[in-house]
Amino acid sequence: MGAVILLPGVLRADAGDEARLSVAAPGTVRDVLAEIADRWPRLAKRLRDEQGGLRRYVNLYVDGEECRRMSGLETPVPDGAEIQIIPSVAGG
Repeated sequence: MGAVILLPGVLRADAGDEARLSVAAPGTVRDVLAEIADRWPRLAKRLRDEQGGLRRYVNLYVDGEECRRMSGLETPVPDGAEIQIIPSVAGG
């Protein structure tokens, strides 16, 4: 079955204008980011830093739970999970 990634409009151009991406699961957030790097390299550059971690201003939620508050890149991604990627918004 896998997992579904929900992308905000600002990131869709880097994933072939798709709003929803299907990835393999179960695994971890690290596994999901590796699959994104293989299949959508432009998107991966927007999400991952030079060390392969999640960029500082990118928030990733697995079934509604922010991964940094769980196990970070080792957060489990179960089969059927919904992953939301939400870039932080700054400004005044």
